[in-house]
Amino acid sequence: MLSVLSASLFARIRIFLGRLKPHALPVASKHIFLCSIGAGTGLAVTGMFSHWLLGGVNLWFIAPMGASAVLLFGVPASPLAQPWSIVGGNVLSALIGVSVGMLVPDVALACGLAAGLAIAAMYFLRCLHPPGGAVALTAILGGSDVAHEGYHFVLTPVLLNSLMLAVLAMIFNNLVGRRYPHPLAEEEVKSRGVSQGASVTREDIHAALLDGQFLDIDEDDVQELLEKIEHKAAMRKAQARRN
Repeated sequence: MLSVLSASLFARIRIFLGRLKPHALPVASKHIFLCSIGAGTGLAVTGMFSHWLLGGVNLWFIAPMGASAVLLFGVPASPLAQPWSIVGGNVLSALIGVSVGMLVPDVALACGLAAGLAIAAMYFLRCLHPPGGAVALTAILGGSDVAHEGYHFVLTPVLLNSLMLAVLAMIFNNLVGRRYPHPLAEEEVKSRGVSQGASVTREDIHAALLDGQFLDIDEDDVQELLEKIEHKAAMRKAQARRN
């Protein structure tokens, strides 16, 4: 009995450790190249334009834009990378961060409160954008320059940087043949059934992911989603037969 429990525990530990191993991303080399070129160009142009507009004596660029660039150019299909996500998420987080920083004197408490409120607000306004959490913290931890700016920090550099990067992402992604913004308009959505005449293997899923844009899901996520879709479809057909 003890040996069986030990073997089961060892197997669970081995599986857990296996999950920590970094797996290869299902992304083609072309998309890695496009991500690197797009993000680098977008950040450089945004930085130069902001510096030209605001001048060297003002706060003209913030580090969280680097994280935003990874999403907009590296995972443009993600709901977290859409134009409203970066502009709304960053601006909203900056507004909350500045407000909390003014009202809460304890820095550690202010950081936790600002990040928590920013996440909740981004969910509520449908603009969840992970770098927004960093923007909220920047508003508190940014030092004397940010403190001196006050609510002006929300407009410049946050709004200016976010708008510039979103516009450049639209231009670049569409020039290289990637749909961005990614969600389809209502008139584009087709409600007809999707035919699956052949069984789908894990290799098929991997090949399909390599052919398209990089998605923040892997083969296991797609396989689990397909299984759930098949289950829901079977339930719908069974319900139709009973009716």
